[in-house]
Order: sequence, then structure tokens, then C-alpha cells
Amino acid sequence: MTTMGAGMDGKVVRRHGTLLAATALAATLVLTGCGAGDDSGSKDSAGSAAEAPAKAGEANRDTAADAAGAAGAGAADLRVDQRAIIYTGTMRVQVDDVDAAARETTAIATRAGGFIGGDQRRSADADAVAELQLRVPAPKFAGVVEEVAKLGRQQNREINTQDVTEETVDLDARITSQRARVDSARRLLTRATSITDLVSLENELGRREADLASLEAKKRRLADLTALSTITVSLAGPAAKAAEEKAETGFLVGLKGGWKAFVASLTVLLTVLGALLPWLVALGVPLAVLLVVLRRRRKIPALVGPVSAPPPVPAARSAP
Repeated sequence: MTTMGAGMDGKVVRRHGTLLAATALAATLVLTGCGAGDDSGSKDSAGSAAEAPAKAGEANRDTAADAAGAAGAGAADLRVDQRAIIYTGTMRVQVDDVDAAARETTAIATRAGGFIGGDQRRSADADAVAELQLRVPAPKFAGVVEEVAKLGRQQNREINTQDVTEETVDLDARITSQRARVDSARRLLTRATSITDLVSLENELGRREADLASLEAKKRRLADLTALSTITVSLAGPAAKAAEEKAETGFLVGLKGGWKAFVASLTVLLTVLGALLPWLVALGVPLAVLLVVLRRRRKIPALVGPVSAPPPVPAARSAP
């Protein structure tokens, strides 16, 4: 009995051990599968997490590149040599010899690649004045002004600039748009099927071409003003008067101006009277003599008129 009990106990123990081993194997397999799944999920998550910053970095780099390009373009637009600027200058220089200084000024403009746009001179004595209009390339503007100032004693200088960059860009855009409108009108003109449409399209095409020509003329004018700067130079002799003073205002100034106008008007009136006086004498004296003679002839017949007969005397009445 004891041996049988021991054998049964041994079988039970072996069965329990087999069950435990099977249970442990199943648990191991389950845990292994879950771990593999978790590892793959974590790998996928890690990959996604790694790709997200990479994409974000690329996007940031693109944005930064775009911003840098825009900033670079803006910086390029702000450069002075790439802007459309009109330079104009006015200066007055007192020199000893006006003609020699005018020749030297012309040479300065020619050496700079420009030319003389106007030349006006007054007198040839010590009070002579020459006004020259120089057209020189914009990059040589400052240098030409300094060279002209060294010809004598500079009395005044005025430099002005006008930035027309925005106007130039606007004109370019309008010209491009207007050219497209002209091309569209030409295409429609080729498809016209009636006389009415043909005439209407021709008128519209002519109007658009006129607008385009006007815009292009403005663009050429701006291009000329920005490419060639204008300098008005006044060369004055030693005895030439200084530049005109600024206009004054006030009662005394008005009174002085009125008196000058009155004197000028009286001078003109006396001049006209002096010019007419010989004619008045030449024609007035004979006319006055003729009038006197005619008046005397009218008075003579009145004095020598016929004597009237005495009135008749009434007859005496007889006595009754």
C-alpha cells in the first residue's frame, strides 16, 4: 500500500511538472510575441519621430533659404547703384575770364562722357555772364561738380535728387500689361467676321497702341534723366552782379513797386507823346489856320447885309 501510494504521488508530481512546463512555455511564447510587437511598434514610432524633425528641419531650411533670398533681394534693391535716381545741380562760379572758363567747363563735361545741352552768354566785358547746361553721366555727377567749382570762386551750389525707382517699376509693369492687351486685340482682329467688328477692333487696337506708345515715351524720358544728370552752371565775371535776392513782401515793397510802375508808365506816355508831337505840329498848325479863315468868312456876310426899307408911314385921316 505504501509503494502504490508512493507511485501515485510520483505520477501526480510528474503531471504537475509537465503542466507547469507547458504553462511556462506558453507564457514565454506570448511574452516573446508581445515583445516583438512592442519592439516593431517602438521602432516605427522612433522612425516616425526621427523623420518628423528631419522634415521639420528641411522645411525650416527652405523657409530660411526663402527668407534669406528675399532679404538678399531686398538688400540688392536698396543698393544705390541699382536705384533710379535723378540728379540735378545748380551752381554759380565767379571767374576772371568767362570765355576761358566756359571752354574749360565744356572740356570737363566732354571728358566725363557728357555734352553741353545749352549755352547762353551776355556781354563780353568784366560783367559778362555765361550760363551752361551740362548733361553728364550720373556716376560722374559729383566729380564734375567739384571740377567746375575749382574754376573760380564758388558763390552758391544747390544739389537735388529724386528717387524714381518705384515709378520706373510701375511703368515696366504697366508696359508689360499694355503689350499683352495690344497682342490680344491683334489676335481678336484676325478673327473678325464682320465689318462692324473689324472697325470696332481697329479702333480699340489703335487706342491701346497709343497708350503703349505714351508709356514707352515716359519710360524713355525717365531713362534719359536717370542716365544723364543735369548741371546748370553760371559763370560770372568779376564785375557781374550777385544773384538776385529773394522776393520781399510788405507795404513799403508794394509802394516801391507801384512807384516804379507809375514812373515806367509815365515814361512810356511821354515817349509816345514825343513821337506824336512833330505830327501834331505839322498837321495841327495848318488845320488851325484853316479853321480861323473859315470862321472869319462866315462873319463878314452878316455885317454887310442889305439895308431894309423904312416902314411905311400911315396916311393922315381927313376931318369929318
